[in-house]
Amino acid sequence: MIGAFPRRFLVAVLAFAGAAAVAVLPGFLPAPAWAGTTGKIAGKILDIKGQPLTGVSIAVPAARTGAFSDEKGQYSILNLPPGSYDVRVNLLGYGAVTTTGVVVSADQTTKLDLVLKESAVQLGEVVVKATRPVVEVTRTNSIATVTAQEIAKLPVQSLDDVVNLQAGVVDGHFRGGRIGEVQYQVDGISVNNIYDNKSSLRLDRSLLEEVQVISGTFDAEYGQAQSGVVNAVLKRGADKFEWNGEIYTGGFLINDPVGRRNLPNYAFRPTGTQNYQLSLSGPAPVKHTNYLMNVRRYMFDDWVYAQRVFVPTDTSNVQTNQYYPTGDGATVPLGTSREWSGVFKVSNRSVHNLEIGYQAIFNVIDARSIDWAYRYLPDWRTTKHTYSIVHGLDLNKTIDNKSFATLAVRQNYFDYHEWAFESLFDARYYDAGPLKNDGNDFAYGAWLQGVSNTRFIQNTNTLLFKGSYVRQASSTSQLKIGGDFQLPRVTFGPMDTLKIVNDETFEPIPVPGYNTYYPVIASVFAQDQLEYNDLTLRAGLRYDLFDARSTIPSDLANPANSISGVPESHPQPTTAKSIISPRLGISWPTGPKSAAHFAYGHFAQFPSLNDVFSNSDYSILDGLQATPQSTTEKGVLGNPDIKPELTVQYEGGYKQALTDNLGADLTVFYKDIRDLIGVEFVETYSGAQYARLTNIDFGSVLGFTLAFDLRPVGPFGMTLDYTWQEATGNSSDPHETATRASNGEDPRPRVIPFNWDQRNTLNLTSSYGKPGNYLLSGIFRVVSGQPYTPAVDKGFGNGLEANSGRKSPAATLDLRAEKDLKLGKVPAHAFLRVFNVFDQRAVNGFVFSTSGSPYYSRFSDDAGTLEDPTRFYTPRRIEVGISLSGGGVKQAGS
Repeated sequence: MIGAFPRRFLVAVLAFAGAAAVAVLPGFLPAPAWAGTTGKIAGKILDIKGQPLTGVSIAVPAARTGAFSDEKGQYSILNLPPGSYDVRVNLLGYGAVTTTGVVVSADQTTKLDLVLKESAVQLGEVVVKATRPVVEVTRTNSIATVTAQEIAKLPVQSLDDVVNLQAGVVDGHFRGGRIGEVQYQVDGISVNNIYDNKSSLRLDRSLLEEVQVISGTFDAEYGQAQSGVVNAVLKRGADKFEWNGEIYTGGFLINDPVGRRNLPNYAFRPTGTQNYQLSLSGPAPVKHTNYLMNVRRYMFDDWVYAQRVFVPTDTSNVQTNQYYPTGDGATVPLGTSREWSGVFKVSNRSVHNLEIGYQAIFNVIDARSIDWAYRYLPDWRTTKHTYSIVHGLDLNKTIDNKSFATLAVRQNYFDYHEWAFESLFDARYYDAGPLKNDGNDFAYGAWLQGVSNTRFIQNTNTLLFKGSYVRQASSTSQLKIGGDFQLPRVTFGPMDTLKIVNDETFEPIPVPGYNTYYPVIASVFAQDQLEYNDLTLRAGLRYDLFDARSTIPSDLANPANSISGVPESHPQPTTAKSIISPRLGISWPTGPKSAAHFAYGHFAQFPSLNDVFSNSDYSILDGLQATPQSTTEKGVLGNPDIKPELTVQYEGGYKQALTDNLGADLTVFYKDIRDLIGVEFVETYSGAQYARLTNIDFGSVLGFTLAFDLRPVGPFGMTLDYTWQEATGNSSDPHETATRASNGEDPRPRVIPFNWDQRNTLNLTSSYGKPGNYLLSGIFRVVSGQPYTPAVDKGFGNGLEANSGRKSPAATLDLRAEKDLKLGKVPAHAFLRVFNVFDQRAVNGFVFSTSGSPYYSRFSDDAGTLEDPTRFYTPRRIEVGISLSGGGVKQAGS
C-alpha cells in the first residue's frame, strides 16, 4: 500500500522514543493513575466512645500515599488505582490497626470507618480483614465492576466476553441502542476509531485489572457516547519480578454434523484454536523504574471447512456446464484468524509527587471470514489485515493531599486493508480473472474459478490530548474539571480499481478511490461529587464540539449545477456543531443496608465518519435533469454537515442487602432517542429526487433490570441478572429507509421493534470451589427471540408488518473447570473450558421469513440456503490448557 511503510515507521519511532524517554528521564513514579480510572478511600476515625480522633495517620503503603484525619476525624485518600490494598492506621497512645483487602474501584469511593482503642503501652498491631459491602449504596447509576480475580474464574477470554455478560447488554447493544454508541476506554483514554465509533483494540483477559461497564447514565467526564461506557483498567508493573504464562488449545466438537447440514469435511480438530501468552513485570535496571510486558499469539480456525475441488486458475466453461477442476481435494478452514497482541508499560519514580509513564497496546490480525460460496475454491481469497496501536505518555501530578492533575497524550493508530494481493499488478489477478459460478446449476452458486476484485483500505491516525484536575474541596465535596482535544486523520475507500471486462478479465485502473478527512473534536466538562454520610450527589455539565472541516452544496436543489436556469450552487463550508449535556445522579439511604438512586442526563454523539463522508461527493448527481431519476440510483449520499445524535436517559433504582452475602438491585430505565442518522429525500428544481443522510431517525427504550449478587458462602458463589426491555424506533439502520424505497415499499416513518429488540435476557454465573485446590464455574444464558419480518410468499408486497414475528427463545451454557497444581516449585492451574455445552444451533440468528425457523423453508428455491451451515450458531468448542506463574508476591498499587 502506498504510504503504508512511512506511517508505520513513524509509529514505531514514536513508540520507541516514548519508552526511551520514560526510562531515562528522571522524575517518574510507577504506573500513572487517572481520573476516571482511580478511586479513593474515605471515612472516619473514632475512639471507643464515638468521639472523633484528630491527627490519625492513615497510610496505604503499596500506593505510597496516605492522609491525616481532621478535627472531625474525617480523612480521604485520593488518586488510588484500582486494586486491593492494606490500610494502616496509627496514632500515638492508641493501638495500631491494619485493614487488609480494602478494594478500590475506578471513580468510586470506598468507605473505611475505624475505631481505635487507647493503649498506655505499645501493643501488637491489630490486623482485620476488610469485607466489601454486598450493596454499594453510594452509587448513583448502573455500574458493573468486574475485577481481575472475578474474570479469572469465568469461561471468558476477551474484554467483549466480559461486557456482554452485564445486565442491559445484548450482543454489544447497550440498553437497546445501536452498535457504535458505546465509548471504549483503556486507562481512562478513548480507544474508539472515529471511522465507525467502535473499539480499535482487542483486549485479552490477561491484561485486565478491572473492567467497568456503565450501561446507563454516566458522568460528564465521558463523552462521544449515547448508550454506555466500557472502561478497561490494565494491570501495572510490580515492585518485585513476576511472570505468568498461559497456553491452551482446542477445537469444535459437534454431536450431530448432519443436523448442521452439509459438513462432509467435519472432524474434531484439537489444535484448531491455539493461544500462547506471556507476561513479565517488575523493577527495571534503571533506578526507580517499573515495567510490564505482555505478548500473545492467537491462532484460530473456524468450524466450517472447505474442500479444494477447484483452484482460481481453472478454465471451466460455466455457460455450458463443463467443469475442469484441478484442486487436490484437501480440506482447509473457511474462516481463520492469526493474531499478535500485547502491551508494554514503563514508569519511573524519583521526583516527589510527580509521575510519568509510557504505554503501548497493539494488535496485528490477519483474518479470513467464513464465506460459504468459497467452499470448493478456498485459495486466493481476500485477507483482512488489521494493525492497531494505541500509545503515549501520561503525566500525574499530586499537588497536595487534596488535589491532583493529569495529562495524557495518545496516538491512536488503526490501519485496515482487505485484498487478495497487495499489488494491483500482481500477475495472479490476471491469471485467474473475475470470480465465476454457474448460478444454481453447480452446488447452488459456489465459486468455481477466479479471484475477488475487492481492494479496500481504512486508516485512522488520531492525536489525542486529555487532561483533568481533581480537588477534594471539603470532606463532602470533590470537584473534577477537564477536557480533551482530538485531531484525527481518516482515510477510507477503494485502494484502486480492478475493472471487470466482459466478465472475463481485469483491467487495472491505478487511480486511488479513497479520500482523506481532517475533522476536529474537542470537549470540556465539570463534575462535582457531594458525599454526606451515605447520601451521594453527582452533578456535571459537558460541552462537546465537532467540526467536519468539509463542504456541502449551498443549494441542495441544484447540488451539482446540472440544472440550467436556476440558482447556481457552490461549495459551502460546514459549520462547527456543539452541544451542552447536563448530567445528574443521586443516591440516598433508605435503611441501614438499602438505598435508592435516580439519574438523568443528556448524551450526545457525533456520527461515525463512515456515515458522514461515504458517498459525499455531490458532483455524481450531475445527471439529474428534467426527467426524474430513481430516488436511490446514485445511492445514499453522505452529509458532512450532520448534527450530533442525542439520547436523553432516565433511570431509578433500589438496592437492598438481603443478608451479609446476598444483595438485590432493581433498576428501571427509559431512553428517548432523537436525531439519529437516517435518510431524507431531497427534491431538485427538475423534480428529480436523491437520498442523503441527515438527523431524522428516532427511537425509545423502556425496561428494567433485576440483579442478585451472592458473595461466596463457603465454596459457592453466584450472580443472577434479568433484563426486560422494549426497544422501538423507525429504523434499525441509517440506510433502511432508502432500502425500503428502492424495493418499492413505503419509506415513511413508522414505529417498529429494532432488529436487536431482545425482550428477555437472563444471565446466571456461578462458581464452586476450594481456594488453592479446584474451581468449577459456569455461565448460563436464556434469551427470548429477536424480531424478524414474516412473509407469506415470495416477491414484493408479500411481507407482513416489519419485525412483527419473533424468533424462538434459546439457552446456552459455558463451563470452566480448574485444578491447582505444582510443577516443581512453580504454581500452575490446569483448566478445561467448554463453550456452548449443549451445542445449541439457533440463537437469534438467521431464520427463513416464510417459516420463522432456520431449519426449513416453504419454498424449494431456498434449497441452497438450507445447505449452508454458516447460518447456524457457533457449535460447541472445547479448550484445555495450563497457566503458570512465578516470582515475587504482587503488591497492589505498585
